This record gives sequence, C-alpha cells and structure tokens, in this order.
Amino acid sequence: MNRRLIAHLDMDAFYASVDLLRYPELKGLPVVIGGGRQHAPQIRPDGSRRFARLRDYAGRGVITTATYAARAFGVSSGMGVMKAARLAPDAVLLPVDFDQYRHFSRLFKAAVREIAPQVEDRGIDEIYIDLSDLPGAQDDAGKALASRLKAAVTAATGLHCSIGVAPNKLLAKICSDLDKPDGLTLLAADEIADRIWPLPAAKINGIGPKASLRLAGFGIHTIGDLAAAEPNWLCETFGRSYGAWLHAAAHGRDERPLVTHSEPVSISRETTFDRDLHAVRDRDALAAILNRLCAQLAADLERKAYATRNIAVKLRFDDFRIVSRAMTLPDHVADAAAIRRAAGQCLKRVDLSRRLRLLGVRAGALLPVSQLGEGGAGAAIRRGETLPLF
Repeated sequence: MNRRLIAHLDMDAFYASVDLLRYPELKGLPVVIGGGRQHAPQIRPDGSRRFARLRDYAGRGVITTATYAARAFGVSSGMGVMKAARLAPDAVLLPVDFDQYRHFSRLFKAAVREIAPQVEDRGIDEIYIDLSDLPGAQDDAGKALASRLKAAVTAATGLHCSIGVAPNKLLAKICSDLDKPDGLTLLAADEIADRIWPLPAAKINGIGPKASLRLAGFGIHTIGDLAAAEPNWLCETFGRSYGAWLHAAAHGRDERPLVTHSEPVSISRETTFDRDLHAVRDRDALAAILNRLCAQLAADLERKAYATRNIAVKLRFDDFRIVSRAMTLPDHVADAAAIRRAAGQCLKRVDLSRRLRLLGVRAGALLPVSQLGEGGAGAAIRRGETLPLF
C-alpha cells in the first residue's frame, strides 16, 4: 500500500502578488492591499502612475494582505490600515479587487488539476492535493511532482506558491509555511520530532491566539512541549474533545481525508463603508451599494450554477453591534432583482436609527440549477439602475 503523500499549496502573498502583475513597477516595494476604490492608481499626464501612500490614509479599514517588503515593517493581514500607516507610512496602498483575485484563483487551481486531479479547495489562495497514487510520487516522496505543480502554477498565472508535502493535511499545512516565499518542504513521519516539535504551538492550524496564550500560561510554548503534556491533563484542562485533538496534533496524527467535492452552504457579499452611513440621510448611497451587492451575489450564483431560497442581510452599526435578518422564499431564485427584493424585505425588520459601518447580503438554502424546474431565473438589475432602499 502506498504511503500517504498530502500536499498543501499556498499562494505567496496572493492578493498583493496579483496586483504586482498589473503594476510591475511596485515589485520589491512595500505594498499594502486594503484600500477602497478611491485609492486606485491615478494616471499622470506623462502616462506614469501615481499611487496612494499609507501616510495619506484616513479611515477604519483593515489590511487584506501585504507584500513581504511591507511585512518587514511589522505590517500584517487583519491589522488596521491606520496602525500600518504608523509602521510603514511610505508603503503603497492599493484597493482590494476580488474579481481579479478570483480569476487568478481559478487559473492556478485549473493548472494544478491538470497534473493532480484529487484536490480539496480550501479558499481563494490555498488547496490540499493528494499525490499518493500519482505516477512517480512514491519514488521521491512527491518532490518532483510538487516541483511540477509549482512550475505549472507559475506558467498559468505568473505567480509563485509554496508547497508542503507530508503524511497528512495537518503537517502539510505547517510545512507549506516553513520556507516561504516560493518554498518546497518535504516531511517524513520520522522527522516530526526534529523538525516540527521545535516550532511554536501556534503553528498548528487550530491553535488560535487565545488557546496559544492559555498554553503558554502552563509553560507550553512549542509543539514539542505540547507533545510532552499528559493526555489526561490536556483533556481535563481543555475539554475532552479539544484536549484529545491537541495531543494528537502535537504528535502529527491527522486522519482527515481530502474533501474533493462539497456543496456550498451559502454564498455572500459584503462591504465595509469608508464612512458611517445613515439609512435616511444616505439613503441613495446605501441603495446603490445594496443593488451592487445583490448583482454581485447573483453573478456568483450564476457562475457556480446555484439558486437560492433563503436571503439574509447583515449589518454592522457604528457601535460595532452586528444584526442579521433572513427570509425564506417560496421558490428558488438566482436573479439579482429577486435577491434585491428579498434583501429589502429583510431590512424593513431592522431598526436603522443608528449609522451603519457594514452591509452584507447572503444567499442560503442553495440548490444546483440543474435540479430546478423550468423558469428558475428572472431579470437582473439593469446596469446603472438604483432601486429604493426598501
């Protein structure tokens, strides 16, 4: 029986790298992705581009990602843009462009599937790949195949990725992060003590900041420290299920199979505003944003060939309180107009007296369009058309 060879492929600084293809003059510079459309580059009279800088930013946005040059200043994903501006004021700020990121995501995944069809999709910039039964994989623990995958991704996208190959998903994900960027790391089962145990416990996917701090309070800082902890004590301290998982993960045990096909539970679109908006005083602006989100959500459904029967809206107010409302439709729909009408009905059930920071729309209760009867789709919102907020 072939030994299990699971690869985790992680695109390097994916969003930033996609944007650097469009703006090659920024290569090697500190660049942060997280601005709004007003931060798009401006064309000068001589044809060159003028880029926004972090030092000029004012608002409450958060960083989506940053180039490695920006990370050297301490800038990281999820950090507030204003905080990042204090660390790297001269860094270039670019707007988020999810349409471009999704395009390149599809390209790199298609390139991988041409070589290794057993793929588990884990998001826009990472996948697991089963190399176990592919020709030649057992000869060198998947090294040549992983090299081919890296080359194929670069040929299809112009981007680089890092790959970790290990006996299971948990170890493969740890390994893909060990030699970034453009890394390739192989790990055998008998190398766990030497190469994995010295790493911080937080390197295990599933040990978040809170759990890491709690472990540190007990003197458990590395994966090796965690592996040495008594299993019964872990279960008594962290709960039976999580404690048992901590013990198994520290020893590199993970029997999870690759999930190569799964039906999405829901699809959503949301946006955080550059300034707080009021449902009355900014009614037209909110209506235009809601129309755009519903049109984007309908396009997502069309691309994935699904229809929805449950529509929900999500709102975050200026006091950071989050409220959501949902409604179930009599029939499945996939068109923007039907989604928009349902979203408007949901909004009628919310007290909108406070200003809003975020608005989102979610489609749930999904069904493949192929399983629908006749007349599943309707008219989309026309380009430029703005419906009333309610």
